[in-house]
Amino acid sequence: LCTNNGRYCAQDPDNNLDEGISGADVVKESVRQMCIWEHYGQENGIGAQWWDYVNQFAHRCERNPGYFNNDACIKDAMAHSGVNFDKIEACMVDSGGLEDDKDTNRILQKLVEKKKDLGVAVLPSAFVNGSPLRGELSFSVMFKAICAGYLEGTEPEICTKCANCPEEYSCVSDGHCFAYSGGESTPDADVVSKRTFKVSLLAIAALVVGLAIIYQRKQRQELRDQV
Repeated sequence: LCTNNGRYCAQDPDNNLDEGISGADVVKESVRQMCIWEHYGQENGIGAQWWDYVNQFAHRCERNPGYFNNDACIKDAMAHSGVNFDKIEACMVDSGGLEDDKDTNRILQKLVEKKKDLGVAVLPSAFVNGSPLRGELSFSVMFKAICAGYLEGTEPEICTKCANCPEEYSCVSDGHCFAYSGGESTPDADVVSKRTFKVSLLAIAALVVGLAIIYQRKQRQELRDQV
């Protein structure tokens, strides 16, 4: 579960201490991604290569437990992201390493101190614009919180495109919304939102009621005329 002789730990993601991904593997990957950010994102605050690597790693390595800590898979993910493998490995070593004979790791120790300063009591925790998110950290909650953090009119296109999509994760991943009906996918252009459906339903109901009232009045008038 831990590195650096028990100093830095992470929960075993598959709850199997004998095989699969270990907590130490998670700690190591965290340091790797922090090193990528230091080299490719810290200066400009954007880190396009970091985002690309996280996406490539999730697609190529994270989904298969056997490849999570596989150097070949990690190199492949970096190659597809424009990240220099040797530079990142050197960063991980220079940060203090993760072996049990190493005392502290500069990158991890900085995160531990920041955790104390921010008063983080629950892990994992997420912050948007410096404010902690409370409750379940689901994709939907995170996506909505990040999009809500932008000033009106400045949010990325993906926020408006996927805001009302029933499958938000797929929408963000694929860049467009799909609705599912009878096992077949339908492009977002044909998707009817819940609000539109409700308004349409109410309009139809009002029309039916209106026609019923008119018909009733007409019937009464005809009865009066006959009397």
